[in-house]
Amino acid sequence: MDMTGSTAEAASAIGELATAGQGLRRSADEAIAADARALSEQLKAMRDRLFPPLARKTLRSFTSGEAAKLIGVSDGYLRQLSLAGEGPQPDTGAGGRRSYSLSDINALRRHLAEQALAKGNGAKARGYLKWRDTRRGEHLQVVSVTNFKGGSGKTTSSVHLAQYLALTGHRVLAVDLDPQASLSALFGYQPELDLTGNDTLYGAIRYDAEARPLREIIRETYFDGLDLVPGNLELQEFEHTTPQALSARQSGSDAGPLFFARVQTALASVADHYDVVVIDCPPQLGYLTLSALCASTSVIVTVHPQMLDVASMNQFLYMTSDLLSVVREAGGELNFDFLRYLVTRFEPNDGPQAQIVGFMRSLFGDRVLTSSMVKSTAISDAGLTKQTLYEVGRENFTRATYDRAIESLNAVNGEIEALIHAAWGR
Repeated sequence: MDMTGSTAEAASAIGELATAGQGLRRSADEAIAADARALSEQLKAMRDRLFPPLARKTLRSFTSGEAAKLIGVSDGYLRQLSLAGEGPQPDTGAGGRRSYSLSDINALRRHLAEQALAKGNGAKARGYLKWRDTRRGEHLQVVSVTNFKGGSGKTTSSVHLAQYLALTGHRVLAVDLDPQASLSALFGYQPELDLTGNDTLYGAIRYDAEARPLREIIRETYFDGLDLVPGNLELQEFEHTTPQALSARQSGSDAGPLFFARVQTALASVADHYDVVVIDCPPQLGYLTLSALCASTSVIVTVHPQMLDVASMNQFLYMTSDLLSVVREAGGELNFDFLRYLVTRFEPNDGPQAQIVGFMRSLFGDRVLTSSMVKSTAISDAGLTKQTLYEVGRENFTRATYDRAIESLNAVNGEIEALIHAAWGR
């Protein structure tokens, strides 16, 4: 990595690490703190180089062919709209190539939906503009992506699902409930630098007078129609303050919502602005995860098809069942529209993995998603620059590698989208 962007402090910290590594001067906590400082400085320098000039991520533009596919019309029809001056006009590059931003695409969706409604074709309008219709009883979908086994692809699945739903015309809120904040990092945030305190979901669900409305915490992202509640280490405070709140409640000094209702209450306060909430749960079964599950209308459990991971998931399911039954007895409502197992990092040519997937399908039937998220170097390569496969263009990869990965992602996320629409009665 190019070290020219590092600061004198980072260089000093790296020097301290060398000494600490020899065990001569630094205690363990000081050595780890020096590691954290050095890494933080390098991550900031990397972000400054990758996303100039403001060190902020932006979303690429889409070709007219990509835009037409996302909207559900032909490229020729988009050209006709452009020539007629209808809707937002694309940017025109060399050779007359047209390109659209995601906000342009969403504006076109609204334009076409209005035209369809004017002709009395409500079904066609909903095909263009997929916002939920509260008049038809379409409730906010809260999808929690969870597992307490690390490396199950939970965050990768969460971010690609949220972005897919935004790309297909839904209003999406992504919630990073993991104190490690990997989801936030993929949206361009460096928690120790960009968040100053009380700017995570904890700020809206805490028990004291410093609680804030969730609408003040939500941040817009570079994806039109996709907002974010970022995460950082302060989320862990909920695990420490909840036992104290439960004790206070028993003594009669706290009459606020119980812990399992706090996330649900916070999300309800902004429900009118979104169609789907995607929650990236922490890799543990604590109060945060339980609160997310109680707020959820649907759950995706990510599973890496290895026997140790499946055995771990078995324990996760037992623990989740026991804890949720206690919540239900305490008055919590647990009604999922769907619960699905998503096979992640799947290698179809790996015999033992294929056996485990077959084993899961024989046990759980259609609760295992038909599509699997294949293991792909394209996804990991995009991650090197803190990007997802939906953010980088096809030209950055070999065609076969990209096509295989994007086909897998679209199949998985399209299946989840269909489940969401089915829950709305569409």
